[in-house]
Amino acid sequence: MRSSEWRRAGWSLIASGPGNSDTMYGYRSRTGYHSGRYTAARLVSGVGAVVAVIEVFYILLILLKANQDNGVFRFVKQLAEPLALFFPGLFTFDHPNTTLVVNYGLAAVFWLVVTGLVARLLA
Repeated sequence: MRSSEWRRAGWSLIASGPGNSDTMYGYRSRTGYHSGRYTAARLVSGVGAVVAVIEVFYILLILLKANQDNGVFRFVKQLAEPLALFFPGLFTFDHPNTTLVVNYGLAAVFWLVVTGLVARLLA
């Protein structure tokens, strides 16, 4: 992207100044300064969102009675079960689908909250 395109989009390259020993480079948007720490925070938030989507997708596959011999189902299951950490078996209900939704749903929320907090610390 050329500098003119960046400016039209509301971004500009900034540096703290020439001759300054602690020169920092980043991009300034209309709302503020974006550095590598901001990028790291967005990456952490993105990872948390992907993990939560995997957990929710696994819940949906179970609830919609997907073929458990299917390769996609097995792949998602192999991803979702370790990412659920200690949540499977935390709560038990009379209906197994309720147990699944609560336990894996809590795992998804956990990942969103924890990665959101870590991202906030990074930004």
